[in-house]
Amino acid sequence: MNDVKPMQIDIGVCTYRRASLDEALLSLAVLAVPEGAKLRIIVADNDKVASARERIDALRATIPHEIAYVHCPASNISIARNACLDNATGDFLAFIDDDEDASEEWLVELLAAARKTKADAVLGPVRSVYSSTAPNWMREGDFHSTLPVWVGGEIRTGYTCNVLLRLDSPHVAGRRFNLALGRTGGEDTEFFSHMHAEGGGIAFAPEAYVYEPVTESRAGLSWLAKRRFRFGQTHGRLLQEQNTGLQRLKQIGLAVAKAVFCYAAALACIFSPIPRYRYALRGLMHTGVVSGLLGVREIRQYGTAEAA
Repeated sequence: MNDVKPMQIDIGVCTYRRASLDEALLSLAVLAVPEGAKLRIIVADNDKVASARERIDALRATIPHEIAYVHCPASNISIARNACLDNATGDFLAFIDDDEDASEEWLVELLAAARKTKADAVLGPVRSVYSSTAPNWMREGDFHSTLPVWVGGEIRTGYTCNVLLRLDSPHVAGRRFNLALGRTGGEDTEFFSHMHAEGGGIAFAPEAYVYEPVTESRAGLSWLAKRRFRFGQTHGRLLQEQNTGLQRLKQIGLAVAKAVFCYAAALACIFSPIPRYRYALRGLMHTGVVSGLLGVREIRQYGTAEAA
């Protein structure tokens, strides 16, 4: 008699009034399931009213995996992410956004990388899908897709739009997202930065794709500018935690120099849209770093999401 307990992978989906939730869940219904594993989906509804409950119930018969619905009202994304962690009962917890579609081999690839590297967290790439109405420079330059950043040959922080967490890891167990960042964003950057600083390893599964449509509201320079600035603010705030006195002043000076260089490079590329916007947005990110180092509070991002 075989009493071996199957591995369980929970999939956390945080949602706030998005019609795309249905499509995201249906993509999970046709996932390739890793051998010897079973899947369980946790939907954390971050709306003040339980707006996603009826839609989830309507989909249960279509999706071959258990779905746990959790209502966590507050319009605070950290509360929703923590609800997924609190309700996870599996060996691993994967996160995917409610406006993303998973590729068929998504979890197979993430789990293979986790087993091979023994990492505490494994990131996958997010491929953006542009409509024909998006600006040419944006589509050709692919300004929205998400990949990890390597520093000194290692990944030092991460994101929750495509990740697998090893729940029994001492660097993951008991760790939670910062509620103070639940309306601004940056809670995932802080989560993974602190995890790494305390010895947690982060790996990358290059074939573990998820796909994210770029909506009309995001297909503009203003949206990209706001997001890059906020990224910089989060990084600056983390640097502020790590540096005091002259070291903090040195970090401010370095960020200012980088911003000036990027703006000058953008000006030099005035007739070439892709490098122009790439340098300008990078300059905004470094300006955000200065803002974070000076203690300016991050701009609000969540709780005002586009609603269906």
